[in-house]
Amino acid sequence: MKIAKWQKPAKNGKILCALCPRYCTMGEGQKGFCFVRENIGGALYSTGYGRPTGFAVDPIEKKPLSHFLPGSNVLSFGTAGCNLGCKFCQNWSMSKAKLDEVNSLYATPEDVVALAKKYRTPSIAYTYNDPTIFGEYVIDISKLAREENIKSVMVTAGYIDKDARKDVYKYIDAANVDLKAFSETFYHKLTFSHLDPVLDTLLWLKRETDVWIEITTLLIPGENDSDEEIKSMTGWIVENLGPDVPLHFTAFHPSFKMLDYRYTPPATLNKARETALRQGINYCYTGNVHNVEAQTTYCPSCGEPLIIRDWHSVLSNKIIDGKCSTCGEKIAGVF
Repeated sequence: MKIAKWQKPAKNGKILCALCPRYCTMGEGQKGFCFVRENIGGALYSTGYGRPTGFAVDPIEKKPLSHFLPGSNVLSFGTAGCNLGCKFCQNWSMSKAKLDEVNSLYATPEDVVALAKKYRTPSIAYTYNDPTIFGEYVIDISKLAREENIKSVMVTAGYIDKDARKDVYKYIDAANVDLKAFSETFYHKLTFSHLDPVLDTLLWLKRETDVWIEITTLLIPGENDSDEEIKSMTGWIVENLGPDVPLHFTAFHPSFKMLDYRYTPPATLNKARETALRQGINYCYTGNVHNVEAQTTYCPSCGEPLIIRDWHSVLSNKIIDGKCSTCGEKIAGVF
């Protein structure tokens, strides 16, 4: 456990957690919505600090990040709990678990960085559940990692308080933000959160930080896959974030509380990708399906296939010094 950074006194002796826009207030012994922030003895503690649920060495493409150190490996880990309540969560066994319900490990920030060095991964990913809820742990690890020239990656829903995010992202190098839909109705009904704070986080990351960002949207049949919504979302991205922020459309698999839904048809992903490209997005990919063409990075100037991928494997990479090997066009990303 570690004393929480973002807390304020509330009425009736309770404590307000100011880490995310949920702003939970907790009496003695109570936990927040995320399960891992708790009022103990009149102070708020991050009980998930130093308690990962396991580690894995993944391809960076699995996060998914297609323009950040492509072809490299990343040390991935998460903890129990989450500050969203997505009914379709693909990692619900972790995100909806409490610390006493999972086989949590004990690992100091030094342990995590040492593990990355042992397996020679150039970056660490805070993922599986939303790393926002263990922000103190993220800060301490990412600071040490930067000192060792190891990069840090957030895989997140972007649901974080405006002041807290300045601390959490101080040593972060890249983020994949899960833009779950472009509808407040969807966010309210299926995630128990709100859209505007996520859009604000994306704007802040793009305009006020050096963090490399990519966006993922899990397309759920009948919920967020309409032509109108895809057009509105991609138009907003181009207008507010620019055409060079990579966008990933991934396929939904029935899970958690939405087992009665069908899988996302590949045709839906392809149509969404075509819409994004027509709207002006330069780099758009599909995921959770086998489609080499839609997982390949093309030069936005000459159309040359530059990074050819099959699932999460890079088959070839023809980007030279961050530029297209054919026409010399600069390719957005960290290469």
